[in-house]
Amino acid sequence: MTIPNTFQALRSFETEQQTVTRQLCQCTMDSLPQHEVLIQVAYSSLNYKDALSVTGHKGVTRHYPHTAGCDAVGIVVNSQNSDFKQGDKVLVTGYDLGMNTDGGFAEYICVPANWVVPLPQGLSLEQAMIYGTAGYTAALSIYKLQQNGLTPEQGQVLVTGATGGVGSIAIAILTQLSYDVVAMTGKADKHDYLTQLGAKTIIGRDALAKTSKPLSKPQWAAVVDTVGGDSLISALKSVQYGGSVSTCGTVAGTQLDTAVFPFILRGINLLGIASAESRRNIRLQLWSLLANEWKISQWVPIAQYCTLTQLDEIYIDKILRGELYGRMVVEINPSIAS
Repeated sequence: MTIPNTFQALRSFETEQQTVTRQLCQCTMDSLPQHEVLIQVAYSSLNYKDALSVTGHKGVTRHYPHTAGCDAVGIVVNSQNSDFKQGDKVLVTGYDLGMNTDGGFAEYICVPANWVVPLPQGLSLEQAMIYGTAGYTAALSIYKLQQNGLTPEQGQVLVTGATGGVGSIAIAILTQLSYDVVAMTGKADKHDYLTQLGAKTIIGRDALAKTSKPLSKPQWAAVVDTVGGDSLISALKSVQYGGSVSTCGTVAGTQLDTAVFPFILRGINLLGIASAESRRNIRLQLWSLLANEWKISQWVPIAQYCTLTQLDEIYIDKILRGELYGRMVVEINPSIAS
């Protein structure tokens, strides 16, 4: 397998005025970090965190020039670790990829071996990137809910931020596992989309009205919260006795101003989901589930596709404006996936 001297990447640069600009560049191979596994990228994906990195959010990426993209799937072209060999199909999601280590918005990445997951049997490179970080986060959320006793017989599971990447895939997985899913969204034009994914009931954001009362009528067996803020506060007040809430997002707010009564009177659990640094044994287990028992059937409505050029010119700005739904898969070099 021939390794070229240069490759294309979407790079962000900090100007003298401390603003950040971006452009498609030809980069040299020696500009990549010196890690153990060199991967030719077939697909990446666009996450909200990637858009923050690209546009200069120092809470995500501290130093520029930089290549964002916290997801990548592709083919190993060179490895200094015996666990991987040339030609292996692999995926990388999370860790420091695309944050302060050059990421998947490029034709090549070079990463530590312990970041790399062999592509599980039953999953294509394309399907793995439709999942990406969002799908893995959704799976980890459901895994933790089940570890805390959730079963389909217990009642409805609420998914907030339902049209986003994590929310969409959570609905699809929960449906695959025979749960009764209630989807909460502020996008009235996406009800048909959520029904396609398997949501039995769709509610608006105002259905979880903010109240000063410490407890509300118990409704949900569990909640997959992807937005935080008032939605999370209201959801905590309305979970059934012994139920659980997983939380992984902050787009609606970072503060949790609530009483302890849901925890000490109803015995509920609040489960934090930090997928980027989850343990390798859990990561391997969940990717195997995503390829087999938890494998979703509704790929088509979830996945949208763009090139690096379209990502730069259109979709980074659209995700920051809240105009995307489902998953945006970035086609870097899809021909190598066949």
